[in-house]
Amino acid sequence: MRNWMLYTPLAIFLGVSIFLFTGLFSDPWTRDSALLNRPLPEFDLPDLMQPEQRWNRELLTGEPFLLSVWGVWCPTCKAQLAFMEQLKEQGVKVVGLYYPLPVDPAFGEHFSLGQLQRDVRQQLQQFGDPYQFNILDENRRMSMDLGVSGAPETFLVDAEGRIRMHHVGDINPRVWRQKFEPAMEQIQDQSDTLVQQAEVNQIGASH
Repeated sequence: MRNWMLYTPLAIFLGVSIFLFTGLFSDPWTRDSALLNRPLPEFDLPDLMQPEQRWNRELLTGEPFLLSVWGVWCPTCKAQLAFMEQLKEQGVKVVGLYYPLPVDPAFGEHFSLGQLQRDVRQQLQQFGDPYQFNILDENRRMSMDLGVSGAPETFLVDAEGRIRMHHVGDINPRVWRQKFEPAMEQIQDQSDTLVQQAEVNQIGASH
C-alpha cells in the first residue's frame, strides 16, 4: 500500500501534463456540433431588410449553402466579409443569420429595426456583401437551437437541408481550402451520384 501511494503524485502529475500538452496544441476554434448530419432546426423568421418576407427550412433546401452567423458588433465578422464576397462571386451561396446583442430595457435599451438595417447596410457597403439575404434572429432562438455561442460561426448545409460542417471563427483562404472545399466537393460528388442513380432508375422503369 505504501509503495502504491508513493506513485500517486507521479500519476497525477503525468495526467495533468498530458491534459495541458493536448490543450496546448488543440485548435480553440474547433468544436463539433451536435447537429452534424442532421437537418436544420425548424424555424420561421423574417428577412432582416424586408421583414414582410419570412424564411423557413423548406425555403432554403435545394442547393448547398453557407449559413453565416454574424453581427455588425463583431470585428471578426467584419474582417471576413471581403473574402466571403469572393466566394459569392465564385458561385457559393451564403445566407446570413443575424445574431443581435441582447438589449436591456431596464437600462433604456430598445431594439430598433430601422437603426439595425442602417448599420448593416453601411457595413456591407463598406467591407463587402457576401449574403444573398439575411435572416433576423432577434430573440436568438434559432441560434440557440443550432448551439451557437457567438459570432462568427458558419454552418455548411447540403441541398437536402442537413448540416455537414460547423466552423467557429472567421472564414479565410486557409480555412476554406482546408475545411470547406473538401466538404463541398464531397457534397457535390454525392449529389452527382444521386442524380446518376435516379437516371438509371428512370431508364430501367421505361423498359
